[in-house]
Amino acid sequence: MAKRFGILTSGGDCPGLNAVIRGAVLKGETVYGHEFVGFKDGWYGLVYGDIMELDRTHVRGLSNQGGTILGTSRFGPYTEPDGGPENIKKVLKNLEIDGVIAIGGDGTASAAKRLHGDGINIVGVPKTIDNDIDATDYTFGFNTAVEIATEAIDRLRTTGNSHKRCMVLEVMGRHAGWIALHSGIAGGAHAILIPEQPESLNQICAWVTSVRNRGRAPMVVVAEGFKLPDMKEEYSVKGLDGFNRPRLGGIGEVLAPLIEERTGIETRATVLGHIQRGGVPTAWDRVLATRMGMAVADLVAEGGWGQMVALHGTEINRITFDEAVGKLKQVPQDQYQEIRVIFG
Repeated sequence: MAKRFGILTSGGDCPGLNAVIRGAVLKGETVYGHEFVGFKDGWYGLVYGDIMELDRTHVRGLSNQGGTILGTSRFGPYTEPDGGPENIKKVLKNLEIDGVIAIGGDGTASAAKRLHGDGINIVGVPKTIDNDIDATDYTFGFNTAVEIATEAIDRLRTTGNSHKRCMVLEVMGRHAGWIALHSGIAGGAHAILIPEQPESLNQICAWVTSVRNRGRAPMVVVAEGFKLPDMKEEYSVKGLDGFNRPRLGGIGEVLAPLIEERTGIETRATVLGHIQRGGVPTAWDRVLATRMGMAVADLVAEGGWGQMVALHGTEINRITFDEAVGKLKQVPQDQYQEIRVIFG
């Protein structure tokens, strides 16, 4: 018997979200004869029943589009007055929707876990450009962010070499430095600074000076969550985000004048920011996102509520929300030390 499912995208946008939606709808329709709708603007659409139809026509050509056609938000299913499981159950019943596919990061998975515990039929797809969800080897969007950051390094290197400047590139990464690490390695950075591994200003300047003494222009890549040893918190002057966390951004602008003052090398900082989230996904991310969308179509067809899809090696597997939530995947000490020996 054909069923009807709703899809939502919550939290920060990410290259590959549309490919997940397309993969789920195409397989769900073709193999199982199911119908799909999209909840607009994340949990908001679920709470208020704001939907759009999703069929083969609506998802045609979506895999190469960035962002999300459904919209997203920081709206919470429990924090709003009209939220909560009983109201959501009424919405789903009125719309004749049999279950929900929630695509998002750790916050989305936590909310989905709670909703499942309160009797909502819901499954998940992990998403974050930071690649910091422990239960899956890679998340779609990460590869795209690394490619964008690597290209920025390549471009900054040419202008740095022309002026004999030290260039500091700040990339995303609140708690985990995977984007900085991978792009820094790919771009041949002379120092990679990540939240997991503190480095002193003296050490950073020693690396920069060593590069200058060899007649080259130093390149430093820093994750937004990096802290110098004497900093109590991550650098933030932009207030709080939708989850009441400090909005990060600007540690590169802090480091650049300190490096210039200590070394005498003219230093410039570039904050890459939301450019890492925008634009078309890479081929790798399109493939991973499509596979995850198809896998979650199987999951809802089989009634695997309370589970998520995840990449393990080359296989798409299923895990429970309990396995997925609250476990941050950070750069291991040995992996950072392996790369650190070639800094400077």
